[in-house]
Amino acid sequence: MEFIELIKQRFSVRRFQAAPVAREEVMKCIEAARLAPSASNSQPWHFVVADEPALVQQLAKATYSSLVAFNKFVHQAPLIVALVIEKPKVITQIGAVIKKRDFPLIDTGITAAHFCLQAAELGIGSCMLGWFDQKKIKQLLAIPKEKTIGLLIAVGYPERSEPPDKKRKPIGEMHSFNGY
Repeated sequence: MEFIELIKQRFSVRRFQAAPVAREEVMKCIEAARLAPSASNSQPWHFVVADEPALVQQLAKATYSSLVAFNKFVHQAPLIVALVIEKPKVITQIGAVIKKRDFPLIDTGITAAHFCLQAAELGIGSCMLGWFDQKKIKQLLAIPKEKTIGLLIAVGYPERSEPPDKKRKPIGEMHSFNGY
């Protein structure tokens, strides 16, 4: 598949089949994520994969509340991945202070995209989640208190194989050359 076709194929899945995802497939996604670039090659991430059904259901419940119910679809996902932000190399930490940029957060986004694109190429769906009860997720996955979870990824085979129409701004509204 050409890369642009893969990008067009990948979408945020909110309806999953009940079928489990084989660990070999998950490892292919992690390998793609491992190869992602990062500031000073720090690779400031750690993937915690939950595939035990009872644990996945507990994690899914921690992605919404009575006030915010938009993540209830996560209960359908057979797998949830927590992307934990790790401490970067010292040179990256210094650069982050000088440039006032959160390089590990940027790097986490890049590696998550690699994971999700590899999943799409394998016919596996994914949805990145930024809304979750971090304290509860850390407790359920035994993640140390001092760590930060960058995001969660709900993973599974999509109920539908055709991506929905992507609503995006016209290309002319989102770029310019040689100045803003």
